[in-house]
This record gives sequence, structure tokens and C-alpha cells, in this order.
Amino acid sequence: MLNITLNNQQIQVPKGTRLMDIIQDENKQFLVAKVNNRLRELTYALTFDATVEPLSYLSSDAIKVYETSLRYLISMAFRNLYPELQLKISYGISRSIFLSLPSPHKFDSKMARALQEEMQRLVALDMPFERYTMTKEEAYDYLVAHNYSDKAQVLQYRPDKICHFYKCGEFINYMYGYMVPSTGYLKLFKVFVYSNGVIVQYPRHEAGGKIPVFNDEPTFARVLKNSYAWARRCKSHYVFDMNKHLENDTYVDCINMNETLHNNMLHELGEKIESDIENIRLICIAGPSSSGKTTFSNRLRIELMSRGINPLRISLDMYYKNRDDIPLDEFGEKDFEHIDALDVELFNEHMTALIEGEEVELPVYKFGTGRLATGEKIRISKDTPIIIEGIHALNDQLSHAIPKHQKFKIYIAPQFQINIDMHNPISFTDIRLLRRIVRDRKYRNSSAERTLEMWPSVRRGEFKWIYPYQEGCNFVFNSALTYELCVMKKYALPALREVQSDSPHFITANRLIKFLKYFSDMDDKWVPCNSLLREFIGGSCFAEVDE
Repeated sequence: MLNITLNNQQIQVPKGTRLMDIIQDENKQFLVAKVNNRLRELTYALTFDATVEPLSYLSSDAIKVYETSLRYLISMAFRNLYPELQLKISYGISRSIFLSLPSPHKFDSKMARALQEEMQRLVALDMPFERYTMTKEEAYDYLVAHNYSDKAQVLQYRPDKICHFYKCGEFINYMYGYMVPSTGYLKLFKVFVYSNGVIVQYPRHEAGGKIPVFNDEPTFARVLKNSYAWARRCKSHYVFDMNKHLENDTYVDCINMNETLHNNMLHELGEKIESDIENIRLICIAGPSSSGKTTFSNRLRIELMSRGINPLRISLDMYYKNRDDIPLDEFGEKDFEHIDALDVELFNEHMTALIEGEEVELPVYKFGTGRLATGEKIRISKDTPIIIEGIHALNDQLSHAIPKHQKFKIYIAPQFQINIDMHNPISFTDIRLLRRIVRDRKYRNSSAERTLEMWPSVRRGEFKWIYPYQEGCNFVFNSALTYELCVMKKYALPALREVQSDSPHFITANRLIKFLKYFSDMDDKWVPCNSLLREFIGGSCFAEVDE
């Protein structure tokens, strides 16, 4: 008999008992479980004494398993209905899954309804997902025979000799992640047509395990569409395409194409600002963590200088209140991401004075003491715009005294459209997390463990203070570089491998390691010194400017 700790109670079970048998969840509210701090599927058979923690819809790890399983269900239902068509699954607006078809095919309402009905039929059947093992050679032959050439090509980069697929009925697929036990667990989803494709919504842990309200985001829908078109143009919309650049010695071209795209976007942005420079007094830049805001601000400054516009950069960090006045979060900790952590009135007083040509003595925030100190005195000309960058830059509450027509708002984030294969997109959030892990380790002597520990708090701040204001911006700068994971891999893997198996963050670290291994290593010597990627891997020509 095995000694199992479940919900703080000791029980004994026979060796080989499955997790789902001891959890006894008739309503299928638990999707996966931690066993001695390792993520395990509910079909996992126990062979040793363990502590078991069932994870529900409120867990980010559980929701990832749900989303992975849902993509399997989608691909299975679609293959049942339209075996002659190829389905592309990516991430879409409003934290959803987006389904598309290769040109000239398009989704219509009839197809969307049929897909939803077939998914519901499969859920009602409660069909088990069975783990299915093949050798790489067997897997390759199977995938080619079933018209999954995209999945077959990825196999050559898999270091393991064995491949683990999942079988449901006669359908076999692999989604690079853990699965729920059966289709009956996947009851919660919404399916509807959107922009020649289909949106599939699913529960999110940050929405309390419910399906969030759909927010139409046309600006970001266009950015994602353009991102996909760009990835195809530079032949890097799949991992195997990106790796081919290294094999064919075209990776330098790929690097320069991506950097040229950023140059072109900066040129377009410069033109927009120049065309209305008589009105624009405040250039507001915001984006989620590790979007490349610092390098972008410097490059925008240079772009404007080339047009005869000499902006002033002001850091919002200057306007933090004294530490004693910082509000507390729901956990009783100092909440430095809250807008009330900034002296909003002082900021507005200074911005108004500068715009009116008056002299201002800028504050300096001493992070060591948490006290405001006086800084340099400054005055600007009437044609000098002010660049501000920070979490609240797009929030009009921060700059309430400045008329809206005098503000130009820029949202920056890496909006990737790169997949492992047609059914397995790579998360934008995971790429930002990898950027931050690499940067924190290099510049802040901070371990991946520490970065992963802080990440949930960072994400809560993004949902509260950045995402609600993104759609109203004047310009979206996509800071993605399709080649960057090939470069960051050699920096990220050592940091991730330092996370110990008993760490509460081992599950996330292990998940990131698993998908990074499919990317080939790319030498970063050809990455320009002004690239946004240099902000994270080092070697930026702006490093001294920002110290």
C-alpha cells in the first residue's frame, strides 16, 4: 500500500492507483494534479508515497492543460468534418484561440456551427485520451501518411528517440503538453466566426476559471494578421522553417529582414508624429513586461531627431511616492504597480509647466531609501515633445491635465505568429517570460527562480493597468523578432535548468525547456547593437545611455 497525502489528509491506496481514482471528481472540476511538485495527468498511476494536489480551473497550469486538450478536440472535430482541409491554430485577440484555413479557403457561419456541434458531440461521448508511444521513425511515417507534413518535419529536431502521441478513437495527434483524461472534461468553450476565421474561447484562470467576456480588438487583430503575413514572408512561421535558415546559411538574411521591419515601423511612426507635431506634446509608451520599451524609446528618440524633432525622455520612476505612501495590494505588500504609487498630481503639474515653457525641477526617486529627492532643473522649447514610458503611460488618469489631442499613445508588445506546427502555437507571454529570465540573469544577477516567483504579480499588474488601455492607442509597435528564440535559447536554458525539481516553479521551467529544445542555436554576433533583442541578451549600444 502507498501512503498518500491528499487535501491534508493521509490515505492509503494500492500501488498503481490512478490519480483520478483517488480524487473522485464526478463533476470534472479538477484537470490535472501535482504529485510531489511534478505536474501529472489524472491518468497517472501512483507507484510511490506522495503528496497529491489536484488543480482546478483556478490554476494557470491546469488551464494550460485544458487549452492543450481543447486544441486536440478542435483538430479532431475538424478532421472528422473536413478531412481534405488543413487547419491552422494560433492565438487570437481577447485571450482566445484563432482558427484559419489556407487561402483561398475561408470559414463561414455554417462551418463554425458544424465545428461547434461536432465538438459538443465528442464531449458528450466522453472519449478517453490514451497515451500512445511510437519511435521517431514510426511517428514520421504515420504523420506523412496522414498529411501532417508540418508535424513530421519538426521531428528531426526532437532529441528523444521516442514520441508520445495521444489517441482518441481512431484519431492520433500530439499537442506538446499534458492532456485531460477524456473529451468529457472539455465542456466549456464558445465558437464563432471572426474575420474569415473562427474564434474559440475557453476558461481562463485570471477570469476565475470562467470564459472571459469577448473584447473585439480590431487594432490588434490587424497586428496579428500582419505578423502572420510577415512570418510567412521571411519563412519563419514554423519552428522547422526557422531552423532551415541555419541549415541553409540564410539566418543572417532573416536577422536583417526582421531588423529592417522594425526600422520600417519606426519610420512609419516617425512620419505619423511629424505630421501632427504642432499638437503632440506628450508621447506615451506602454506595454507589458519585457516588450523592449527601453530600446524602443531610444530608437524612437533617434528617429525623431533625424526629422529635426528633439524629444525629452522622462522616466515615470521619478514620480514614485515615498515608500510609506505606497498603497498595499490584496496580500498586504507594497503595490508599486498601482497608479496611486505615483504622485500623479506632481506629474501633471510638471508636464503642464514644461509644455508651457516653464522651468521644472525634476524629482529623483532613491530606490534604496524610498524617498523623493530633488533633481536637475529643466526647461524645454515649445516644439519639444516629451516621451514618457511606463506601465501607466496609456492611462489618461496619469496625464489627466494634458488635453487628449496633445497625447500620442504607443502600445508595444511582441505579437508573434510562430508555431511549432499547425496545431501548436507558441505563447506570446512565454516569449516575454523568456526575455525577462534572460535579462534578469544578465543585468540583475537574478535567478530564473526569482523571475518566475515574481511573474504572477507582474501578470496581474498587466491585466489591471495595461491591457484595458491598449486598444485606444495611436500606434502599435510589434516588437517580435521571429529569429529571437534561436538566439535566446543558449541564454535561457542554463537559467531554466538551475530551477530545482523541488521548486514551486519547476513545472513552468520544465515546460519552457521542452519547447525551446526544438529550436536550433543561432549565433548572435550578427544581431545589431541597436536591436531590441540586445536589451535582453546584452551588447546594446544604448546600455550606457540608460544607466
